[in-house]
Amino acid sequence: MHVKQGAPLNPLEHQLAYPWSEIPAAGTAFTLRPGLHWLRMSPPFALDHINLWLLDDEIDGPHGKIRGFTAIDCGITSEATMAAWERLFDTFFAGKPLLRVIATHFHPDHVGLAHWLTRGGKQHRWRAPLWMSAAEYGYARFMSADADDSRGDSQVKHFRRHGLTDAESLAKLRTRGTGYYRSLVPAVPAAYRRISDGEQFDIGARRFRAIVGHGHSVEHVSLYCESDRLLVSGDMVLPRISTNVAVYDLEPDADPLPRYLRSLDRYLPLPADTLVLPSHGKPFTGLHTRVMQQHQHHAARLAEVLAACSTPRSAADIVPVLFKRELDLHQLTFALGESLAHLHALWHEGRLQRLRGADESIRFVVADAARA
Repeated sequence: MHVKQGAPLNPLEHQLAYPWSEIPAAGTAFTLRPGLHWLRMSPPFALDHINLWLLDDEIDGPHGKIRGFTAIDCGITSEATMAAWERLFDTFFAGKPLLRVIATHFHPDHVGLAHWLTRGGKQHRWRAPLWMSAAEYGYARFMSADADDSRGDSQVKHFRRHGLTDAESLAKLRTRGTGYYRSLVPAVPAAYRRISDGEQFDIGARRFRAIVGHGHSVEHVSLYCESDRLLVSGDMVLPRISTNVAVYDLEPDADPLPRYLRSLDRYLPLPADTLVLPSHGKPFTGLHTRVMQQHQHHAARLAEVLAACSTPRSAADIVPVLFKRELDLHQLTFALGESLAHLHALWHEGRLQRLRGADESIRFVVADAARA
């Protein structure tokens, strides 16, 4: 579940270390290490920021090396985000081009502005390729091009089936579901360069290895630089909030939570002092600790959900079990999806049974109780 950056510190955060206390303002770059720069954009969500990363890079040109930058993630398509990038082009870039855009996954705050950045912004300064995994690129193209007005109806049906019955909330979801993704990602570049799991490639003086993860999205790409002990984690490892792992209408029987937890374990062979560059929150060290915290967090949540399902429960019934604070509608959709992910993990394991009502409603109950 996403919470605002200004929320009180989670006590578990004290087990992590934050080398930098400064946070870059929108439209500025903060240099962490030579050739590695931290940007921050401010989307209009409850999660009020995204970290982007800019790395010094170079490519072979017709008359020698062309020096410029590679951007990792983009921000959403909005006037504010474009203006922040334009300020960077006019100042920090100092006439150098953007040579490549890498998107860790298809969510709007990560790929939304790729169509604009790869064309060189408002002035069309350059042509830069987009790099993504195949599944993430495919999802972005599908979601951005989807003109099906029934998408809102599909989301309403999904959430109503799982216990959301408030008519006003459902009406808002129906309106938002139609064209919402397209409003933040109005276009996706027509071609891309595929990133595959385990692939290694250079960005400037650094060699990175792609580590593909699942659960938060379909084929999320994190990037690890061994020589620098540096992990660009995207949304897979975040320091102060739990990565959203949810079930939505496009894949209504999905089981994303075990996939996410297995993906987290792929980071454990990395050095304990790896510097993690997350998409939300500040850069930190303590990767192994954070992975274990996430395993413990979800184990505890699964135990709570299992106990709550001694009698039949919907996903909406589970939301207050997992989230102890008031939620707006946007946050509620994340919470419902995440509650359903925990229910599905237990259902796919055979520890819960899924019950379907005559009205298509779905509830879950402990398997032994269901058979009694």
